[in-house]
Amino acid sequence: MSQEFVMDMARKALYVLLQMSAPVLIITLIVGLLVSIIQATTQIQEQTMTFITKILAVIFTLIILGPWMLNIITGYTSNLLNNLTQFIR
Repeated sequence: MSQEFVMDMARKALYVLLQMSAPVLIITLIVGLLVSIIQATTQIQEQTMTFITKILAVIFTLIILGPWMLNIITGYTSNLLNNLTQFIR
């Protein structure tokens, strides 16, 4: 196993990680920003309002994007298992 092969596998793993986490993090960031603007405007400083809306946004995002994320991770895993013979050499 060469150094280039290991670095390529690590690069692919990081790319899959970013693909799967970016949509959830972006939605959470947008929802948190909107709730903060609403709280600053109305002067309601309730902390649970922020957490509940973020949790609901994450759950909704995972429900909507779950099949897409599953396709990405199963594609990466099947590619990894198909190239298993290259790891053993």
